[in-house]
Amino acid sequence: MTGGPLGSIRIIDLTAVLMGPYATQTLGDMGADIIKVEALEGDITRQIGPMKNQGMGPVYINANRNKRSIALNLKAPAGRDVLFRLTESADVLVYNMRPSAMRRLGLTYEDIIKINPKIIYVGMFGYSQKGPYADWPAYDDLIQGISTLPTLIASAGDGTPRYVPNALADRVTGLWAVNAILAAIISRGKTGKGQKIDVPMFETVTAFVLNDHLGGLTFNPPLDKGGYSRQLSPNRRPYKTKDGYICTLIYSDKQWRNFFAAIGKAGTLETDPRFASVAKRTEYVDEIYGEISDLLLTRTTAEWMDLFKKADIPVTPMHDLESILTDPHLKSTGFFIEENHPSEGRLMKMRVAGDWSETQPASSRHAPQLGEHSTEILKEAGYSSEEIESLCAEDVISTLADSHFPKSTKKITEV
Repeated sequence: MTGGPLGSIRIIDLTAVLMGPYATQTLGDMGADIIKVEALEGDITRQIGPMKNQGMGPVYINANRNKRSIALNLKAPAGRDVLFRLTESADVLVYNMRPSAMRRLGLTYEDIIKINPKIIYVGMFGYSQKGPYADWPAYDDLIQGISTLPTLIASAGDGTPRYVPNALADRVTGLWAVNAILAAIISRGKTGKGQKIDVPMFETVTAFVLNDHLGGLTFNPPLDKGGYSRQLSPNRRPYKTKDGYICTLIYSDKQWRNFFAAIGKAGTLETDPRFASVAKRTEYVDEIYGEISDLLLTRTTAEWMDLFKKADIPVTPMHDLESILTDPHLKSTGFFIEENHPSEGRLMKMRVAGDWSETQPASSRHAPQLGEHSTEILKEAGYSSEEIESLCAEDVISTLADSHFPKSTKKITEV
């Protein structure tokens, strides 16, 4: 791949599941050459969701486009030697296992810079290595819980703590890792020096959440117990109409004036003190949102959509997972694209959001089958056909030709 703003960057991707793959897919969309190094049994997300062929589930497909896959046993000394060879020509190495696992594999920053002193070495894992949680394992659900999200959802709902139904912690951390990698590439361009970067989930997501909800705890002494009252209002939700739901936010003074004029109650901002300012509306937010909820039950979704648009008040329909696929705006912008995948046939994918005048990021390489590019990558690194055959015979690598699920009946030792 040569297109995109990162067309000259090569990244060794030792990540699996969602956090790391989402980050490296984003970099791949920008044109970087992503070499996805998978265990012989493959990324676990290959087995999640409905699929036509084993190892090609939708969760995997949607987080691993624009990558090349090599299936490599890093627990074997010969496998580690292969990785060292690949690292020689890399700009970035990214991993999302615990640092202790990287130490056991002999793949620490100190090990890698012996091969490539200018490499940018990026770890994504649960917790900062400077605290007592350093070696705790982490998943998205756990990080959501420890960073207060279920507590906030309970406060805004029926009192039951729940997780956000999205891998939010994984993706927020992944995007922060993308920012860190891009900044480190710029820094190396100025100084000639690579560096080691840790991107911990707990600290990253906590900052993401508390930017909204630290509230009065920002001050010393505290002014309140924290929380952004509008976001925590039980009535902050899609509004039920006479025949469905609608999403709207009446926020500014102008929007409230337009709204009251549209429903025949002009002058309410001047006569009802609850609406006099943003501060007052925030103070009475539960009460105000409750009244709006009752009012919107009196008309259909189409009637409210028309009224809000004419009043220049932000409004959208509420989509589900099927209706969003036919959204007229997304259709006109070509957001959903069909591709011919070599093993999975016709697939729908999403275009890279945003429009660039010169170096448009794009999805130009399909999500790879396990080991699809093992031979190609090894030949680029200088391995002969005979050496590659020997590595396959010794179960150090597998290629598309000999990869299948389950890979083998051998017990895989957890790192």
